[in-house]
Amino acid sequence: MVFANESYQRAEEDLSSLTGLKISYSTLQRLVQKQNLELPNSIVGVQEVSLNGGKIRLRAAAKGEPCQWKDYKAVCLNGTYLGAFFQDNLVLSDWVNSQPLIHPLFCLGDGHPGIWNLFENLGEDEQRIEILDWYHLKENLYKVGGSLKRLKQGEKLLWLGKVEETLDLFRALKKKEAVNFCRYLETHRS
Repeated sequence: MVFANESYQRAEEDLSSLTGLKISYSTLQRLVQKQNLELPNSIVGVQEVSLNGGKIRLRAAAKGEPCQWKDYKAVCLNGTYLGAFFQDNLVLSDWVNSQPLIHPLFCLGDGHPGIWNLFENLGEDEQRIEILDWYHLKENLYKVGGSLKRLKQGEKLLWLGKVEETLDLFRALKKKEAVNFCRYLETHRS
């Protein structure tokens, strides 16, 4: 798994220090690109879909040219089957929809529109239950800053599913972060 490093050049260094093998980064890259990695198929009904995304930096072909940042998405089915997709949301949704999806289908995500909009293409509307993941919900809560007492109270209320009471804690605040958090909660309150 040394190839899953941040760069092939770093993988070359790690492979050398870990094993003593000297294989150039360009050879490592060619070896990886030769692989035909098939997406797995679930043998049981899929009830959980978690989705996340990020950016990856691509080096320019010519020296001195600026690097580019491109989007990717990663999906996990039932905590077992994994797929990664580089700028290809259609293939992602086609792969998920080709699996045996069962009712209800729990869709877990961070609330980012790039993720949330993908859920609309998975399964049937009445089948999906979309869930905002706890980590990102807390992350957005604590971006508000300010009173630690209020943040802890908000966290407790959110854990209990009391969205309206949580919003009441922050609505009066005029800070941009508080306004953004309230908007985030409103968008994902269901």
